[in-house]
Amino acid sequence: YLKQHIPNLRIGAHARVAGLLQKPSVLEMMNRLSANHVELLKYNTAGEDLTLHPFKIDLHLKQGDEFDLGGLTCRVYETPGHTKDSLAFYFPEIKTLFPSEACGVLQGATGSDMQVEFLASYQDYIDSLKLMISLKPEMVCLGHGWVLTHEDAEDFFKRSLSETFRYRELIESCLDAAEGDVEKAIQDMVHAEYDVKGDILQERVSYITNLSAQVKHIAGLRKS
Repeated sequence: YLKQHIPNLRIGAHARVAGLLQKPSVLEMMNRLSANHVELLKYNTAGEDLTLHPFKIDLHLKQGDEFDLGGLTCRVYETPGHTKDSLAFYFPEIKTLFPSEACGVLQGATGSDMQVEFLASYQDYIDSLKLMISLKPEMVCLGHGWVLTHEDAEDFFKRSLSETFRYRELIESCLDAAEGDVEKAIQDMVHAEYDVKGDILQERVSYITNLSAQVKHIAGLRKS
């Protein structure tokens, strides 16, 4: 969308993303998930086409890349776990980190609950959290609505780590209760965590899609 309006804009991402954005199946899934947010279309008063089409990645970003942004250094860190191609961006001069979804997502008006975001790899997610903790950021700009500073930023990452351990235990207990039936465990978790608690802000279909990946991943780890 931004590229359409700013033709000279250069887009950077993990090299893996460049190939994914050319796959019809990937684009179809992303457009399908976006379509679930039909209530937001009322803000598209100009009636613009918001369909995601294939587009080019101009810069393939990787661990160790640095960019001078007019006096601020942007350092690139590979932080897999949520997806294989997750990236985080750190600005050392102002000790500010943009972690994307390589960490927990705060839920509710007060952020009292946290949604754990590993999808591709539980262990990579843990390792990425430890990497970001080691940076000791004083400001964390989350991908979903929060900016945390100083002690709040430090506490957030510690909590992300502890919540990830707790969440794996929850998934394993649901798998045990379902006697290893992955689909039943998913259904039970959707009912308990989404329907009953009612404090998860993510759209329901998207939540189930992510939860399914998490439960199947942990079930696979138990077999290995």
